[in-house]
Amino acid sequence: MKIQLPVIILGAVLLLSSCSQVYTPALYHQDIAYMPKPASFDKESTANYVSAGLNMHSTSTYNDVLISGQLNLSRAHTFQNFNVAYGAFGAIGDYQNGEDDKSKPNYFRSKYFGAVGGRFSANFYVNSDRVDFRFIGVEAAYSHEFGDYANFRQTLVNQPGYYVDPRTNLFSMGLTTEVLFHNQNNTDFQHGIRGYLGTTFGYNRVNDTFYADDTATERMLRNIYPKASYFIKFKDYFGTVEVGSAVFLRAGIKF
Repeated sequence: MKIQLPVIILGAVLLLSSCSQVYTPALYHQDIAYMPKPASFDKESTANYVSAGLNMHSTSTYNDVLISGQLNLSRAHTFQNFNVAYGAFGAIGDYQNGEDDKSKPNYFRSKYFGAVGGRFSANFYVNSDRVDFRFIGVEAAYSHEFGDYANFRQTLVNQPGYYVDPRTNLFSMGLTTEVLFHNQNNTDFQHGIRGYLGTTFGYNRVNDTFYADDTATERMLRNIYPKASYFIKFKDYFGTVEVGSAVFLRAGIKF
């Protein structure tokens, strides 16, 4: 039987991922989230927002799964052609190990993690009829991770066979662009579509170990991550759906 090249490559990738243990921070590339702001056609130019959400994603080797719940509180202001938002968040979740071999060293079924942090967002915009074009913006987030999973990574840093990013403090920043619009003759029913492209700053040990053979271009592309967000608001209630390397669902209220 003739074995096709793609099958050989796929088998090699699966073998590599099964023999290597890669552990990165729980919120790595997961700390940026959509921050609502009043539209230029809203009655109020300042608003507070509180929301709760569920985040689900797999690790870089697609072996393990992280599931977390998140609570967000933010305040936003809209001025002439400019808006800004800032706030705090907390997350609690579970790192679920996909390894079935319980005899392996350092085996675990699941480990708890938590995180707290702050976010900042700002946009320039122009208005046309019932549309706000938030054509350029910046997003930033700082997070501090704690819990069993963070402690576990610290113990593995110098152990052979493990590729670990032990950081518990992350800072991410990137650029955004967004279109926000309301339904015909109803400013209380709004929709927004936003794109984000950014990176997490700081030294990542995994780049110099597990990905040591990558070219400079491959490393750059791995460090940059995109995210697409959909925002919907009806009166004082809103929801978001965000996709990138994860799926993040959130619902909240404006007050």
